Amino acid sequence: MPDHAAKGRYSVVQHFAVAENMMRLTIESEGELPPYLPGQFLHIRVTDGSDHLLRRPISLCTASRIHKQFTVVYRISGKGTKLLADKRVGDTLDVLGPLGKGFPLHKGDRNVLLLGGGIGVPPMVELAKQLTIQGVKVTTIVGFQTASQAILIDDLSQYGEVLVATNDGSLGQKGFVTQYLTEERLAETDRFYACGPSPMLAAVQKATGEKAVGYLSLEERMGCGIGLCAACVHKAVMPDGSVGYRKVCKEGPVFAAEEVVFDV
Repeated sequence: MPDHAAKGRYSVVQHFAVAENMMRLTIESEGELPPYLPGQFLHIRVTDGSDHLLRRPISLCTASRIHKQFTVVYRISGKGTKLLADKRVGDTLDVLGPLGKGFPLHKGDRNVLLLGGGIGVPPMVELAKQLTIQGVKVTTIVGFQTASQAILIDDLSQYGEVLVATNDGSLGQKGFVTQYLTEERLAETDRFYACGPSPMLAAVQKATGEKAVGYLSLEERMGCGIGLCAACVHKAVMPDGSVGYRKVCKEGPVFAAEEVVFDV
């Protein structure tokens, strides 16, 4: 376990569905919350048994140091998350983290653009909150396949304008988040932050190009969550300038946009 990784017991204080196969989970620490950054993830043990499906990495959605609470939003997509979805208020969870590198915040930024797609939307909530506290104007663009899968729009609306795109046009503009990346909007943006599936991130990287600087948070299937198993590597520019593979759980999940290499 990395020296910086905190491990603790948390009580489930809220757990409910927010969309089809999507759950919102709030957990409360027995002690003070460990340090956290938007964009980091929690590694949650989903069973106390000997099952190999011990932990699942889930991005931090919001945090409250006063209430000693973390909130995550996750998709039920396999055996591990199905086990987690069975947890009830009052149950306790073994949690490692927050882990990984989060989104850096920069002094002097005035206008920032956030882009989230599907399960990449939750990390944008804490990021929007912290940017707003710093006096930054936040515009958030979110994308979903259809209206029934839309999540966290009300949460994000607390911190600025929210623009919505759906593949089928059932909510917001029909199409993808990149349709909102106009020349004018990019010219007014000091920085962008994006999280979502690789095709979306590749499209954002291409659309922004040299017009804007920013960060991409990658979605990769993780094993250990602490950089030991190398199950979550992604092609990227290495520190020496060569192209290789970097561990998303430890060196990421957040990377400078120009560092990430997509095979498209």
